[in-house]
Amino acid sequence: MKMKQAAAGLALAAALVLPASAANVLSVNGQNLWAQAQARLVEEDTTYVSLRAVANVLAPDAAVTWEDGTAWVRGTELTLSARPGEQWLTVNGRALYIPHGVRLERGSTLVPIRALAKALGGEVEWSAGRGVTLIPGSGRPEAPSYTEEDLYWMSRIISAESRGEPLLGKLAVGTVVLNRVRSEEFPDTVRGVIFDREWGVQFTPVANGTVYDEPTQESVLAAKLVLDGARAAGESLYFIAPELTDNHWTMENRTYVTTIGCHWFYE
Repeated sequence: MKMKQAAAGLALAAALVLPASAANVLSVNGQNLWAQAQARLVEEDTTYVSLRAVANVLAPDAAVTWEDGTAWVRGTELTLSARPGEQWLTVNGRALYIPHGVRLERGSTLVPIRALAKALGGEVEWSAGRGVTLIPGSGRPEAPSYTEEDLYWMSRIISAESRGEPLLGKLAVGTVVLNRVRSEEFPDTVRGVIFDREWGVQFTPVANGTVYDEPTQESVLAAKLVLDGARAAGESLYFIAPELTDNHWTMENRTYVTTIGCHWFYE
């Protein structure tokens, strides 16, 4: 699958919000588990649920444990972890983004239902009449749609461009790369975008060689998150650090989107 198609699919699959008008119904096999799952609508109408309660439905053969401040779900071909306060959960080597973070409330680990369903091979549907419907599946995640080459180069460009930036800034750099992959103006692979030279070298780390340096651990995490659907900085195709460059073409010719850390992002 070309990255343009994969990116579009990831953006759809990674949606974590449900309409505010959803009734307090979480239907699983005809039963309403809203109360049992401690379901609630929080920021931006994201539906959070108890990891334990929903994992017991989606992966009934797995064991849910709490170890050293982290919730674990372990089963056949399944290892999932979620740590309160972190903005992701990990499952079988993948990382899924949780913008508002994993939560711990009244002794329960809470995560967005769509992220958890994706991690455990289930599906979530919503309708005004039926509320949320949770559909069990395989009990484990599908293989990621990105390749090892995508991860290799994405982690390196993120690390080289935003080593000192917060996680959101790293996601924004990765978003620019994937926005270019989707755009007809640029190559249609991660590596192709990074090493694009049609209008000169596009990324400073390619020119100075730092793109080949070993990436930081957080940069690898950010690469996994963005390749699995996390996004920041909207539809940005460019970013610059104004204090580090005398080339202001982007500022003068593109539409400003946002500033994250030392980077300014433009469409």
